[in-house]
Amino acid sequence: MAGLIKREDIDEVRSRTDIREIVEGYVTLKGAGIGSFKGLCPFHDERTPSFHVRPQMGTYHCFGCGESGDVISFVMAMDHTSFTETVEKLAARINYELHYEAGSGVSREEIGRRQRLLDAHKVAAEFFQRNLYTPAAREAQKFLGARGFDPRSTRQFGVGFAPRGWDHLLRYLRSQGFTEEELEATGMFSRGNRGLYDRFRGRLIWPIRGIAGETIGFGARKLFDDDQGPKYLNTPETQLYKKSQVLYGLDLAKRNIAKKKQIVVVEGYTDVMAAHLAGIDTAVATCGTAFGAGHIKIVRRLISDDGSGGEVIFTFDGDAAGQKAALHAFEEDQKFVAQTFVAVAKDGMDPCDLRLARGDAAVRSLIEHKRPLFEFALDATIRNYDLDTLEGRVRAMRAAAPIVAGIKDRTLRPAYVRELSGWLGIDTAEVQSAVDYALRNPQPSYRDRAREQETAQDAASSLPAPEPRFERPDMRDPVARAEHQALTIIVQHPHFLSVPQWQELAKSRFRYDMHQAIAEGIVGAAAEMVPQPGVNWVNAIRSHTDEQAHGLLAELTVAPVLAKESELARYIHGIVNHILQLQIDREKSDLLMQLQRINVQAEPDAFNAVQQQLLELEHRRRSIMEGQN
Repeated sequence: MAGLIKREDIDEVRSRTDIREIVEGYVTLKGAGIGSFKGLCPFHDERTPSFHVRPQMGTYHCFGCGESGDVISFVMAMDHTSFTETVEKLAARINYELHYEAGSGVSREEIGRRQRLLDAHKVAAEFFQRNLYTPAAREAQKFLGARGFDPRSTRQFGVGFAPRGWDHLLRYLRSQGFTEEELEATGMFSRGNRGLYDRFRGRLIWPIRGIAGETIGFGARKLFDDDQGPKYLNTPETQLYKKSQVLYGLDLAKRNIAKKKQIVVVEGYTDVMAAHLAGIDTAVATCGTAFGAGHIKIVRRLISDDGSGGEVIFTFDGDAAGQKAALHAFEEDQKFVAQTFVAVAKDGMDPCDLRLARGDAAVRSLIEHKRPLFEFALDATIRNYDLDTLEGRVRAMRAAAPIVAGIKDRTLRPAYVRELSGWLGIDTAEVQSAVDYALRNPQPSYRDRAREQETAQDAASSLPAPEPRFERPDMRDPVARAEHQALTIIVQHPHFLSVPQWQELAKSRFRYDMHQAIAEGIVGAAAEMVPQPGVNWVNAIRSHTDEQAHGLLAELTVAPVLAKESELARYIHGIVNHILQLQIDREKSDLLMQLQRINVQAEPDAFNAVQQQLLELEHRRRSIMEGQN
C-alpha cells in the first residue's frame, strides 16, 4: 500500500499550482469578472458556459452539474489518476519534493505508476525517432519522401521507425530500468510463450500525444510485404491511452483551435501532417476509431461550443467508407452548437494526396469550399435509391426526411424541403408531411441505442451511493440564500469582517447543516491563521470542514459577489450583519418563548437569567451595527 503524503506537502502543492493553467490544458477559459474565468464544463455536456475557475482561491465549480473542487480533484477526474498519483504528478510539475509519513515503506513501483508509464513512452518515442534515419529504415524514408515529408516535418510530428526484429525496443527499455510489469502495462509489447516481445516491428511510427503533449501511445503503419499484421496498428487500451478520448495532433492544434474556434477532422496521421504543413493548423484525426461522443466532448470544450460561433469541418475520402464515416459524424451533429461542415475533394483525394498532387493551396481551398454536413448527408442518402422509379423516390424521401428534420437552423428547413422536392420530383407538401412526421417521431441512431443499452447495464451493476450526511440547502428559502451569500463573502473576502462580526460568527448556528459545516470550517481556519483571501485561506477552511461539504466550499469560492469595487466593503458588512442579526433574532425568539413558560413567582432566578440573556443579545446587536458604521 502506498504511503501517505504529508498534509503540509499536499497543501503546498495545491497552493503553488496555478489551477487556471492546469484547467486551460483541457478547457478554453474566458474572463468572467475580476479574478474569475469560465468555460464549458468538462464534466457534463452543455451549451452555455457554467464552469467557473477562481485562481486566487485555487478552486473550480460548475453551476450546471454541481461538480467542484481544487486542482487536485480536477486532475484526478480528467486523467483518471489516484489522489497520490495526482499529487505526485503536480509536485513533479513544479519541481517540489514530497515527504511521506514515517515508516510507510513506499516502493518505486507504487509511487507514480502513471508517471513511469509516461516516462517509458517518452523514452520509446525518442528510440523510434533515432531509428528513422538509419539504413535499416530506408523503406520508412521512401514512404515519407513519396508523400512530401522531409526530415524537418517528420521531426515536428515526432515520426519514427520501429526496427525489424522481436525485442529491439524491449531490450532498450529494460536497459533504462523499466520493470516487466511496467513494460507490459505500456501496451507496447505483446506476450508469447517465451515472454514479452515488441508489438511494433518494421513499421513507421507516430507518437500519439495527450492534450498536454505527453506521449501516451503509438500508431504504426505496415511497410513490408511479409508483415502479416493490419495496415495500421495502434497501442491497445491502457491506463494512459483511451482511443475514444484521444485526437491525434491535438497537442499541436489546441491553441489554434481555441483561437480560431475551428477544428478540422481528417482521417489519418499523414493527413494531419499534410494539413498542418499546408497551413490548416487546426487539423486532428481520430486514432483507429470513428469520431464519437468522447471526441465531441473534447472538441466542444476547445472551441467553446456555446452558441457564439465555431466550425467543425470533417474531411472524408470520396469512397463508400468515407461516405459511411460522414453519416456517422452526422449522427453526432446535434451535439454541437457550432456549425458542422464536410470537405471532400471532387476526385476523392485526401489532404495528403491532394497536397502532393496540387500543393498546399489546394488543401487550403478544400477547407474553404466546405459544405454543410447535412447537405452532404442528404446527397449520400439519396444516392442509395433508384430515383428512376416512383417507389425508389418515395423510399429516398422517407430516408431523407429525418435529415431535413435534424437541421439545427429551423429557418433552413423549408428551403431544403423544396430542394428535396425538386431532386425527387415529389410534391413539396408531401415532402413537408414526411419531414413533419420525422420531427414528431425521432428515431434514435444505432449508436444511441447501443449507448442506452450500455448505460442501462452500467446502472444495473452499480452499487448504491452512500447516504449523504447533509441535505443540499433549498435555495428557494430566503434564509438559505442569505446564509449562502454570507458564507460566499466570508470565504472570498474575510479581511473585511470586523472583530465583533468574527466573535458573532463563532457563536452562530446556521439553519442548514451544510452551511453550518462550512461556518465551523471558517471559524477553525480563523483560529489558526490571520484571515486573508487566497488559496491558503481556502485550504485552511477545507482542512477544518467535513469532506461532504467540500463541494459547496468550492462553489462559494467562485460564486459572484454582486457589488462594485467601490461599494464592496459596505456591501459585505451589510450581508454579514444581516445573517448575524437573523441568528440573534432566532435566539431572541427562542428566549421569549422560554420566558412565557417560566412562572415568575416560582422561578424568579430563571426569569431574571433569561432577561439577562435578552439584554446581552441586544448588546450584541448594537456591537454589530457599530462595527458596520
